[in-house]
Amino acid sequence: MQQLTGLDAAFLAMETHAVFGHVGSLCVLDPSTSPDAVTLDKVTRLIESRLHQIPPFRRRLATVPLGLDQPYWIEDPDFDIEYHVRELGLPAPGDDRQLAEQAARLHARPLDRSRPLWELYLIHGLSDGRMAIYSKVHHAAIDGVSGGDILTAILDLTPESRVVDPPPEPWRAETAPSALSLLTRSALTLAGQPVRAARMTYALARSLPSLATSSARPHLPIVDRLLGRDADLVLQGGGLRAPATPFNKAISPHRRWAFRSLPLDQVKAIKNASGGTVNDVVMALSTGALRRWLLDHDALPEAPLIAAVPVSIRTEAQKNTAGNKVSTMIAPLPTHVADPLERLQACSAAMRAAKEQHGALPATLLSDVTEFAMPALAGQAARLAARVRLVERVSPFNLFISNVPGPNIPLFYAGCRLLGYYPLSAIADGQGLNITVCSLSGQLHFGLIADRELVPDLDVMMDYLAEELDVLTEAVS
Repeated sequence: MQQLTGLDAAFLAMETHAVFGHVGSLCVLDPSTSPDAVTLDKVTRLIESRLHQIPPFRRRLATVPLGLDQPYWIEDPDFDIEYHVRELGLPAPGDDRQLAEQAARLHARPLDRSRPLWELYLIHGLSDGRMAIYSKVHHAAIDGVSGGDILTAILDLTPESRVVDPPPEPWRAETAPSALSLLTRSALTLAGQPVRAARMTYALARSLPSLATSSARPHLPIVDRLLGRDADLVLQGGGLRAPATPFNKAISPHRRWAFRSLPLDQVKAIKNASGGTVNDVVMALSTGALRRWLLDHDALPEAPLIAAVPVSIRTEAQKNTAGNKVSTMIAPLPTHVADPLERLQACSAAMRAAKEQHGALPATLLSDVTEFAMPALAGQAARLAARVRLVERVSPFNLFISNVPGPNIPLFYAGCRLLGYYPLSAIADGQGLNITVCSLSGQLHFGLIADRELVPDLDVMMDYLAEELDVLTEAVS
């Protein structure tokens, strides 16, 4: 048995009838490279042969009675891989629009908590002879880095599947623990809460002097607007609420998803010319696309939008482990700036300030704080907040923008050449849009997900992202 951390459990507590805590991906494949037919049985056997390298795939939840403590992972005594690996086909012509619609439908279904929290679908019928594999895993089990580790365990460097070393010892299922044993464990855990609280308070107190003297202090996470267009691009502190947009409202259970690949070389050329980073360019592309979409809808705020940017805090010792080891930076998006080059410079300045501000705080602050949230109360709080639309009214940021790096080499999935790896992330009340990008094999693979009604023309925003790349290329040349 392994207990979930408070941060892991928070992704369970956030779920309502419309908010889901899982994340997913869609792999577009070229089956012509496979030495044999790509069938459901072949994919199932591939996953099954590597389960010992993917521990979350055989673990299910064991909840503490009355929600008095964080739940536990146990090795599922009823594990059946055929429940988790499925297949479906697209009707002709099997274009990318149909694929995006199908992926959005699959992503809008909650996972069954009585089983290991993952599903995988082999999708036939794509145009040009392609295939796809959609998969989703609950965020309680993985973050961006550990999700990449799962993909690494499945992918190969050649069309022929590599020989995988057998597990050091046979896998053993666990008997579901009794309510009494879980309550006993929880009593011991809760007894240590005062000590953990004291340690967290001490670590936060130690960081306050550097926080107060930091040159990034004017760029604090609570940001109202970007002032002027001078070289310093000074950020001024403001209110507690991000500016309102059409997608910062309560969401429904239904999703839209759009995907596109952009050349990484072109992004790096912009990065080199501007002296920033690849992530700065991603933020600038997102800012430009959001600005254009908001102008289309006559909804561009005077103040910049606010983005939450996940940051991995996984240490060397925590590599190849499951669970969440993340923190979050908060940075303004200069959507009010019309000039693309000035927007890029503003994004670079904002990200530098956000990194410095984030570095002044304890890296584990987010995970430490969530350790004190009792699941029973956290779940009730999430449902109450949804009913009164609390996050919509006082949202501290507009959306998440996440950039997950990957290897720049050809990869194969069940013998098929991997053409694209597109993320499907999570949205929540008050943040009905998410932009996530994964770099892989010389491409940036964008996945935009939104509430179906709040952003009905998500494909238009995706087109704007691609157009902004050409705009920035011209601007820096």
